[in-house]
Amino acid sequence: MATQNNFSAATLSFLLIFVWIAAFVSVDASSEGTKTVEFNVKPGGVVHTFTEAIRDYECSFTYASQGGTNEQWLMSVGLSDDDTLFSCSVWRPQGISYLFFTQFKAELKGTKIEYANAYSQTAAGGRSDVPLKPEEFTVGDSTVTHRDGKFNAQLSKLTAIGRTRHDEL
Repeated sequence: MATQNNFSAATLSFLLIFVWIAAFVSVDASSEGTKTVEFNVKPGGVVHTFTEAIRDYECSFTYASQGGTNEQWLMSVGLSDDDTLFSCSVWRPQGISYLFFTQFKAELKGTKIEYANAYSQTAAGGRSDVPLKPEEFTVGDSTVTHRDGKFNAQLSKLTAIGRTRHDEL
């Protein structure tokens, strides 16, 4: 099972470069290796799923939330130049979500997750990232999921990086 700390220097480098690029790529901009798309997170207690893909790799964010009104969120997906790492980040650009999430799950298809983390607050407006407590969510081979009875209903960002099953010929 992947853990939050199972993370190599190469993976960290890719993540930092990806996040830096994603921060400066305009919404709906697309290239072969990265894509950032805006979507609405809708309250009402109904389960919703938003999905983006690059080539054979896909990220799905499934959630249910309560309170407030729709919020604009972003999803960035990226594939490393050598096709060995696929990343997915889902976040609220304003830094804090005012919705109460009753559940969440991110699923990476075509990869095995090597690193994942979830945050109650993201770095925006002079604030820093505030990670969820490790007991609030679980990381599996292909999913990052809330833990029933442990998750405190606050989510503003989720990031996962998976190793692709890409084999050299």
